[in-house]
Formats: sequence, C-alpha cells, structure tokens
Amino acid sequence: MHTRMKELLMIVNEDRFFLSHRKDIALAAQKDGWDVTIVCKDTGQRQDVEALGLRMMELPINPTGTDIRQEFKTFLFLLKLYRRHKEAIVHHVGMKLILWGGLAAKLAGIRGVVNAVSGLGVMFSTDHLSFMAKGILWIVRFSHHRKNIKDIFQNDEDKQLFLQNYIINEQDSVYIKGSGIDLRTYTYEPQPSDAVIRILFTARMLKEKGVLVLIKAANILRKDYKDRVEFLLCGGLSNNPKAIQKNELEQMCDGRYIQWLGFRSDVRELLVNSHIMAFPSYYREGVPKSLIEACATGRPIVTTNSIGCKDTVDDGSNGFLTPPQDATALAEKLRILIEHPEIREEMGKNGRAKAEREFSLDDVIRKHLDIYHSL
Repeated sequence: MHTRMKELLMIVNEDRFFLSHRKDIALAAQKDGWDVTIVCKDTGQRQDVEALGLRMMELPINPTGTDIRQEFKTFLFLLKLYRRHKEAIVHHVGMKLILWGGLAAKLAGIRGVVNAVSGLGVMFSTDHLSFMAKGILWIVRFSHHRKNIKDIFQNDEDKQLFLQNYIINEQDSVYIKGSGIDLRTYTYEPQPSDAVIRILFTARMLKEKGVLVLIKAANILRKDYKDRVEFLLCGGLSNNPKAIQKNELEQMCDGRYIQWLGFRSDVRELLVNSHIMAFPSYYREGVPKSLIEACATGRPIVTTNSIGCKDTVDDGSNGFLTPPQDATALAEKLRILIEHPEIREEMGKNGRAKAEREFSLDDVIRKHLDIYHSL
C-alpha cells in the first residue's frame, strides 16, 4: 500500500527571515521524512532557499502594511492553498500570519496548525490594547476554536496574553525560548585584544529597537571615549514610512565614533570582533536572535528590562538590564563594561553557559519535530 508523505507548509513573512530564523527546523523536518514547502515573500533570496533543497512558493504579503485590500489578498491566497493541501500540517510564524493563516486554516479544515508567536511588536506594547489589537485577538480566538492546534511561545508574557484572552488552553501551548542557536557555529570567543572597544548593535534601524536611545547614550559618553570606543550600528532600514530615514541616520553617525554599517551578512564576524552587545529595544520582542548569538559568542549584553529582551540576560551575571528608553542608564552600564575588561570577560563566560543551558538549536529542533508528530 502506498503511504503519502507527511506534508509540512511553513508560512513565513520573508525569505530573509526564514533563512535567519527557521531554516534549520525546516531542514530537520525534511530529513525526518516530511515533504516541506516554504511559503514566503521573495525579497531576492529564493535561490538560497532552493539551494537547500527546499521548495519555495511566493506569498503575496506586505509584512508591515495595513492596507485591507493587500491583507485580504494574503488571506485569499492562503485559503486557496490550504483547500488544495487539507492533509498538511501548517506552521505560521509571526502574528500577521497567525491572523490570516489561522483563519484560512479553520475555514479550509486543514489537518493541523502550529502557530509560532515570535514577538507581538508595537501594537501590543502598550498597557491598553487598541481597538485594532482587540479585533485581531477576536479573529485569532475564533480561528483557535478547533482541534489539533499548538501555539509556540518564546516568552511568558505573550503566553499569558493568549491565555487571558481565552485564545488557547494551557495544554495546547508550548514554551520554546527563541529560535535557538547552533552552538557549534557560534562558538565561545575570548574578548578581542584591540585597544579600541567596539560596541555592537544589530537590528533593523527602527526607533522601537532602541537605535536612537543608543545614539543618545553614545553621545553622553562621547567626551570621555571618542578615541577609545566605536559604536557599530548594523542593520538595514525599514520600508515602513514612519521608520528612521537614511538621511536622518547619516546625520547622527559621524562614521568614526558612531558608524552605521547598513545591512551585513557577516554578523558573526562583527560579533567576534566586538567587545559588547548593546540592544536597548522597547519593541515587544519574542526572544531576539542577536542577543542569543551574543550569549553563545561570549559577549556581555546591555539590553532593556522589556518583554523578550530580559529573557536573554540574568542581570549582573551575563549583562545588564536597563529601563526602556533610558539613555542615561544605558550609558552608565556601558561605562562599567568599557572600564572593566575583567567584568566583560566574566559576563561573557556566563553568557556562553546560559546559551548552552537555554538556547541550544538541537533542543529547539527536537521540540518542533515532536509538535509536528503530535498533530
């Protein structure tokens, strides 16, 4: 008797994000006997996805847009796709795809659904939810009313939001702290012996990621350290019209003390050659990948005591937590690390130990395969 291959559709906003955050899970599933298709927006890296031996399908989506016609197009595309693949397990990554993909999966009667809540972003960062945020939660509650569903949470606050809004039951939720790190690739590296101390920030250049707070902190420290320290801002601009614009950023960076490097694919090398990771985000993160990478490499971290970020730092052990949007507190903690190489080294070793305990990619992959099988 011919048995059909188990089918997995992984639905992600962009090929870039898939390659940086989910490719190892997809490859492990394929090795485990799943027929895997990646459904995402092609930003020019389709050939990199296909070079891994994975099928890719173009998803019509504007990851940051709110135009209802575009949103409806995304939803309709997924509904038609799921009607053709009813026996598949679908894995949605991120809130927008949980919203439209979840609704499409319910209406199409798809076999099993996995939702990865990888940070809830700006809309859910305030204490009082907006009308739109409440509307989204209402649709998500409707689409969750089904059998054979699992939600993956990276931090406890996101899970509590779903539980308090009666979206999911405790037994259908799984806690996986971040998307994991390959500890064989990201090995521990001792502090560089250079005279110049390099402080790295890696993220898209969004205000909510704390880039302006970091620039302000750098300027507080400028008179003491302008010849001894470099602040490296690594990341591309956002296509959101309200985001920081290129000319604004270039005005704030002098190219020496504060450098904007743009989008880079050699983040691992930048990390190895840096002394400190600074990430003052006040965005509602999942668990930031850049901070997990810093832990594994053995770099002390200064980040905020905000959702997602604080899950990567035991305050005073592998770094410092500061209040969100507080450039003065950020500058004070950076000053301690600039002045004390022995603290940087000690915190770096503690960070590596934390990565081995909590962020191993092998654990993350195993948990995902278990979820797929359970559905």
